[in-house]
Amino acid sequence: MFKKIDRQGNRKARQARVRQKINGTESKPRLAIYRSAHHIYAQLIDDVNGKTLASASTLDKSLGLESTKNIEAAKAIGKSIGEKAKANGIEEVVFDRAGYVYHGRVAALAEAAREAGLKF
Repeated sequence: MFKKIDRQGNRKARQARVRQKINGTESKPRLAIYRSAHHIYAQLIDDVNGKTLASASTLDKSLGLESTKNIEAAKAIGKSIGEKAKANGIEEVVFDRAGYVYHGRVAALAEAAREAGLKF
């Protein structure tokens, strides 16, 4: 008999392992992402005070996205979170990919955030 691979459980384990090592501060917050099948979300989090400093997602209608589940949407979210960070005076962040492989939409969001001026 074959064992079914628990992909979500494995991702959660990777996420927990990485969370032990990184955390965000007010001057250098954690850029946390979440990727679902239909949307992608990004947050700048100050773990010391437990506050979200800025957020962006494909649910935002003002971005005018044609599709919310492709690389172009991820690039738009990366650019948006980068601009919001600059507006809050944040230049450096700690990138938390939440156990996702640095590929596709995750990589596109990270590259767009870098192009918008974030350093990580």
